[in-house]
Amino acid sequence: MSERPLRVVIVDDEAPARSRLRDLLADCAQGVPLDIVGEAANGRAALGLLSSRTADVVLLDIRMPEMDGIEAAQHLQKLEHPPAVIFTTAYDAYALRAFEVHAVDYLLKPIRAARLQEALARARSAKPPGPGVLRELQPQARAFLSAQERGKVHLIPIGDVVYLKAELKYVTARTAQREYLIEESLTRLEQEYGGRFVRVHRNCLVARDAVRGFERAEGEEGQWVVLLEGCDEKIVVSRRQQHIVRELGR
Repeated sequence: MSERPLRVVIVDDEAPARSRLRDLLADCAQGVPLDIVGEAANGRAALGLLSSRTADVVLLDIRMPEMDGIEAAQHLQKLEHPPAVIFTTAYDAYALRAFEVHAVDYLLKPIRAARLQEALARARSAKPPGPGVLRELQPQARAFLSAQERGKVHLIPIGDVVYLKAELKYVTARTAQREYLIEESLTRLEQEYGGRFVRVHRNCLVARDAVRGFERAEGEEGQWVVLLEGCDEKIVVSRRQQHIVRELGR
């Protein structure tokens, strides 16, 4: 019984590069049966596409506007059935060594048909790269957080987040519009976004730019709460973090 064709999605911000990949995939199809099930011009568009269709492998450019390939790969892991990822890149030799150390598959531009076919043959049994590996490949902070809801991935621009609060095994990311539950570590989020958020309590980080002031908590002598833009909720400042009232008070 023959194997089902690989479902492939192409993600690259340059139309000629996507066209070149389509031609290369057509050349590979005899050796590795495949179907191209979609194309996208950046990581954010790819996530939208893959919320409505399933792929086995994504050919993912790294340097793209709005959301690069490594960040997109991190959000793709939230899908119910994450695809295998093959990065396409023109990175220099030093950066490529990091991919090799972590056994992350990549294709160096200009891409050769034989090399693409090898990568596709491995993709069927390949596991998506782990979150720790992807963070090492891209040490700068992500532009978005992501939450899985009803089988879809919702992107949350980090600039929209008013606070991050740890609750059981989840973190609540609050924006002016709504709350999202994300599977992240508050400690790791603090490390990633330390310049943007400040800890006001052991279980809560607030966005510095959202702080509009502080006031005394009712019925709690010496206790402060922080007032936030776009949010009626008042966040308690722990006694250990009282110094932020002086540092950020307005």
